[in-house]
This record gives sequence, structure tokens and C-alpha cells, in this order.
Amino acid sequence: MSQKIPTQDVTPEPAVQPATPGTVQQEMYAKRQHIYVREIKGLFQRVRRVANWALMLAFFALPWLTWGDRPMIWFDLPGREFHIFAATFYPQEFILLSWLLIICAFGLFFITVFAGRVWCGYTCPQSVWTYLYIWVEHRLEGSRNRRIKLDREPMSFDKAWRKSAKHAVWLAIALATGVTFVGYFTPIRELVIELPTLRAHGWSYFWVGFFVVFTYLNAGWLREQVCIYMCPYARFQSVMFDADTLIVSYDAARGEPRGSRKKSLTHEQARAAGHGDCIDCDLCVQVCPTGIDIRKGLQYECITCAACIDACDSVMDRMNYPRGLIRYTTENALEGKRSHILRPRLLGYFAALVVMVGLFVWALGDRMPLGFEVERERGQLYHMTRDGRISNVYTLTVRNLDDSDHVYDLSASGLPGLALDTATLSVPAGSSRLFAVQVTADPAVLELPSHPIQLHLASQQNTQIRIDRDTRFIGDTRR
Repeated sequence: MSQKIPTQDVTPEPAVQPATPGTVQQEMYAKRQHIYVREIKGLFQRVRRVANWALMLAFFALPWLTWGDRPMIWFDLPGREFHIFAATFYPQEFILLSWLLIICAFGLFFITVFAGRVWCGYTCPQSVWTYLYIWVEHRLEGSRNRRIKLDREPMSFDKAWRKSAKHAVWLAIALATGVTFVGYFTPIRELVIELPTLRAHGWSYFWVGFFVVFTYLNAGWLREQVCIYMCPYARFQSVMFDADTLIVSYDAARGEPRGSRKKSLTHEQARAAGHGDCIDCDLCVQVCPTGIDIRKGLQYECITCAACIDACDSVMDRMNYPRGLIRYTTENALEGKRSHILRPRLLGYFAALVVMVGLFVWALGDRMPLGFEVERERGQLYHMTRDGRISNVYTLTVRNLDDSDHVYDLSASGLPGLALDTATLSVPAGSSRLFAVQVTADPAVLELPSHPIQLHLASQQNTQIRIDRDTRFIGDTRR
């Protein structure tokens, strides 16, 4: 069995201040050190940027797309309808959403065991929006060193307009995010007209304001604090890691002892002089969005964005050293041991994921857009009709889960000569109706006090839509 590997907590030690003689007061959290993230280019950052822009494009564009006469994706809470492309789901099918969430959870477990926190580094909404805000910061305030210098300068016109423009763009992005999110629940074409004219529902203003505030705070101000202190995923990831998990790691055997040296030294000359490959430039720290030093080992704050890999590779290129001092690798590989990609836990997660996805797809394909429930009348078991037949009354609940109206044919089987007082039931699209139906039988065919029978419901418009329900017919055999 694979063993989990430990992570290190390298957050600053909390400040200790004397309160009164003989006592010590310890703060719960260390004072936050602002992180000035340096912009870096490289293979992994291109991958991340493509993923980020694709996700943001999908988020902002999907509410505007239509499918027929409705939005392509629309969670209509008042109408209790959830439209996703051509399909319409109803609250009765909430089990499908639960199933989908379980699949996502197992997918996250599988990815974490295989490649650590790549979800956090490349596709987590917190990371995506934070990188967008940092991108705006780079464009308006300049490089890392320029931003540090700008923050230390006294207020001036140049500083004021740059700061004001940055926060104005941040708020504009937050507003677009809030309006778009609400646009998944209220048709966005009407929403963008109703919001400024004060004709939108009060809840629309509340949720737009909610997402404006928290997008602005989380992506603009809190940033790495969300990943370090608020996200539970960072805390339980070490339980899922093992020595074969693919993680961003620093090769200490190759990099130490670190230190500066003349650039004129070749790689072989530097090694002969006792230098490791790390020149201690701290570029890997400057590009890290959570401010950690990857050279201190695996840390739970690492979101596996690989910015430090691109930064280190650029330094190795300038020094004419081989790349890979910081790279995606495993603990076993760093120790010179063999890495095992196919291992029991990973295969177990993969097998469970394949089975659940297969069953989910089958459930969607076999989904019947019709709900049908049968309940016998509780107040009276049966009664005799004027023509001497025995009657049972049933309450039928019929839910039309399709996007068009349907007329259903109702029939019964299980006893000879069963008759119904209602043969057709009409239900509008997306609606639910209750029907009281009387079923009668000849006493002569009743051999037992209770007989199993079936009620059949079939659409006149689509013969593929058909449901059968079992129930029981009660009668007195002594008559």
C-alpha cells in the first residue's frame, strides 16, 4: 500500500507580544505580507492562460446563447424548470444533480491522487479570477518592481489614476461576473435592461451585489488567503497524496548548495567549484501566487500552477544549464526510486469514476420525460356500484417532464374485464396534475380479497413515452 507523504506548513510564525509581566499573548494569525506576483512566460503559463480564457469565455457567453425560444442554460427557479441545452429537468429529478456532484467529487479525487492540485492551479474559479485581476494589475501598474515602488511612493497624480483605474476595472469585472451569474437564473437579455431601469426583482439586485462584493474581495484583496485559510481542499490534500503523486518539486540533490556565481562559468565548471544549479535568484518565489518557496519542499499552500517551473526554466536557459531543476515529478523519482503510475488507489478511483459516468449517461439516455405515481384511496377500501361491480378509487399523480403538451391514454390489466371511468389524461408541458380514477371489476373474477393489477400510461404524441405502475385491487370474494 502506498504511503501518504507529509506536507510542510511554511507560513510565518505568529507574532508573540508581551502583555503583562509574567504572561505571553500570542496572535492567532501572522500579519499578512502583501504578495507582488511577478509576471512570467512559459509553457505551463500558456496552458493556464488558454484554460483561464476558455473558462471565462464559456462563463460569460453561455447565458446569452439561446436554444429555440429560451436561454440555452437557464435555471428557472420560479418555474421549477432547469434547462440545459435541449433537456429540461425538474425538481423530481434532483437525484441526477446529486449523482453528477458525486461524479465530480470522485473526478477531483482521481486528479488529486494522480497530479496533485492541478485543479487549483489551472481551473479553480478563485485562481481564474485572481489571475485575471493580477493581469489587470500588471497592465495598469506595471511590473512587480514598479508596483512595489509605486506602493511606497507618496500619493501623486500618477499613482492616483493608476490605482483608481485598477479598482474601477476590478469592480467592472466583478459587476459583469455578478450579472452573468444571475443571468443563469433570470434571462440575461431582459436582466441587463431591467437592472438599470430599476424594474428587476429585489433578489436580482441582492445576488448581483453579493457577487460584486465577494468577487472584488476574493480576487482583488484576499487572493492567496482564500487558498490558504478558507479552502478546505488545501487541508485534506495531503491525505490523498502519496509518493507517486505528480507534484511540483525542487530537485535539492541537483540544486544544492545554492548561491550566486559568475555567468561565465559553464555548468561543468560550476559543479566542479561546488555550486549547485540553483543560483538563489528567488524568481520562483516572486512568481508564486501564494508566496511560497518551493525549495522548502511540498507545502499545502502550493496550488501546482507551475509558475515556478517556467521561471526556473527561463533562468536555466540563460545560464545554459539543463532545465528541470523545478519540475513536475514524484517523491519517489526525486529519491531515485521508480514511480508507479498504475497503483491500486488510482485504479480504484478510475474504475469507480468510469462506472458512475457510464451509469449516469445511461440514466440520461433512458430518462423518461414522464412521472407517474398511483395511490389507492385510504378512506374506503372498495364499494359496490349500481350495476353490481366492485369499485376501487385511485389518486394518480402525472408529471409531464417534456417541453410539449401531452395527452395520455390510461388502461389497466391484471384482472379480466377491468374498466376505468377515465381513459385519457391531459397534462401541459412541465406541469403536474392529480386525477381521481375509478377502476371497476366483476365480483365473479375475484378469487382473493386482494389482487395485483397494473395501470398503464402512454402518450398519444410519442409512443416511446410509456410507464406502468403496480398496485392492488381490493374486493370481497364472499359476494
